[in-house]
Amino acid sequence: MFPASFDYAKARSVADAVSILSSVEDAKLLAGGHSLLPLMKLRLASPSMLVDIGSLAELSYIEDKGDYVAIGSMTRHHDISWSRVLKSEIPLLPYVASQVGDPQVRHRGTIGGSISHGDGASDLPAAVLALDAKFVIVGPKGERIVPATEFFVGFLETVLSPDELLTEIRVPKFSGGWSFQKFNRRAQDWAIVGVAAVNDGGTRVSLVNMGPTPMRARAVEEALADGASIEAASLKASEGMDPPADLNASSQYRRHLAEVLVKRALTEAV
Repeated sequence: MFPASFDYAKARSVADAVSILSSVEDAKLLAGGHSLLPLMKLRLASPSMLVDIGSLAELSYIEDKGDYVAIGSMTRHHDISWSRVLKSEIPLLPYVASQVGDPQVRHRGTIGGSISHGDGASDLPAAVLALDAKFVIVGPKGERIVPATEFFVGFLETVLSPDELLTEIRVPKFSGGWSFQKFNRRAQDWAIVGVAAVNDGGTRVSLVNMGPTPMRARAVEEALADGASIEAASLKASEGMDPPADLNASSQYRRHLAEVLVKRALTEAV
């Protein structure tokens, strides 16, 4: 199918992008386009205007900030997967980025686009959720910082207002164990279920494709904090979850798979 007609504008800066978003009703940002354009072709999204931020070099960077690493929202998956800073300080993130799609997707897709889309089936949103990242958001009223735990609010829905732009992801450094487990039919497919686990004094676990948003496995985390074994804690992987059913898997299968993958992830991370 073909998308509905739309206008096009190319932003010259972050301020320019925010200005256009504020002045045009139902405008959408265009970064890599891998999430938005398929929705437009299916007529599930019909923005009146696309605001192209693909040339904003000011939003493409990876910088060591002491106790955290700052990542510009337009940084490509490929650059994240090869970053020496991230491999040294936050190795989970480049590993997850290297698992996204195929080389073509990784060379065009951006971390900010993936996070802003808020898809519960995406890998990187779940990874930054497990890493306790924070997001810098810029809008007409200025800048605000939102924790990852408060950012994803519903199916393809985040706290971003229509006139706001995600500009930076701040990921705390850690020195503990980590793991990312992903089960899919083909290497470039969406995960049927995925698990990101981080152990740096406490254990944080987040799940891919187990609900409408990236989900923290709170029941698993609480069980571990109370002294439960990995095997016992992993049995709580789907507690409080509402996994989807589709052509790839039933809800029941996803629940079982989550328990298996959480156990593997915890064994590797802890």
